[in-house]
Amino acid sequence: MILCFACSTNQNVPKVVPSVDLQRYAGKWYEIASFPVSFEKGCSCISAEYTLTDKDYVKVYNSCRKGGPNGKISSITGKAFVVPGSNNAKLKVQFFWPFRAPYWIIGLADDYSWAIISGPSRKYLWILSRSRTMDPMLYSQLIDKLKADGFDTGKIVKANQECD
Repeated sequence: MILCFACSTNQNVPKVVPSVDLQRYAGKWYEIASFPVSFEKGCSCISAEYTLTDKDYVKVYNSCRKGGPNGKISSITGKAFVVPGSNNAKLKVQFFWPFRAPYWIIGLADDYSWAIISGPSRKYLWILSRSRTMDPMLYSQLIDKLKADGFDTGKIVKANQECD
């Protein structure tokens, strides 16, 4: 598998992939691992679904199970707006008006089977997959690449995707 992974020359700001085909990117993604964030605390079975609209945004539906794989479903719907001039690799995600957070695609498989998301501050990081699991060798390669690109991989926590 050829890895399309953006290399960063400036260790402070990650570089995004050259371009993203939103038609191919749309659909369901599962969180494989991430930097812990407060809004996912206690979550298992985390997923995101992206739906193209005929408006100027992509519909975002995030869900998880609170308290474990059999817990209550918690979800939120938002909008993602493409940053002009980014070839669809940079978006701004909005769940609460007027706040928008950067969503930068810094790694993407040629076949769109996995993606890595961060932002200019490197405060957030998500490794996503089209399936609930990821080949351990591929996961290790992605972690090694993130480390080489200056991410603190010691903060990455694997998501629990052992769900019904």
